Amino acid sequence: QVQLVESGGGLVQAGGPLRLSCAASGCIFIINTMGCYPQAPGKQLEWVATINSGGSANYADSVKGRFTISRDNDKSTVRLQMNSLKAEETAVYYCNYNGKLGMAVYKYWGQGTQVTVSP
Repeated sequence: QVQLVESGGGLVQAGGPLRLSCAASGCIFIINTMGCYPQAPGKQLEWVATINSGGSANYADSVKGRFTISRDNDKSTVRLQMNSLKAEETAVYYCNYNGKLGMAVYKYWGQGTQVTVSP
């Protein structure tokens, strides 16, 4: 099992920054990908950024140039720096951890942290 603890959510004005963190513990996979998935009220879960255990990051087009995902040296904590936030990015942001073992992928989710961007 992998446990994910998220932090850093809160209220910010449009155009402002916010940083989210997600710490993984437990049975850590050598090969893994961690990512951030916001879910706005009444909408489906979306993907904004992922980073793998090798440090390669990918971003949704909507956040490129504004969001930066990074990992600590021990690779068990990721941070999402969000700049120039928009009101429509108000959502609960969920941390995802995908651990790969052979052909199997094991998926884990954090409890979510609320991000509210005021107009």
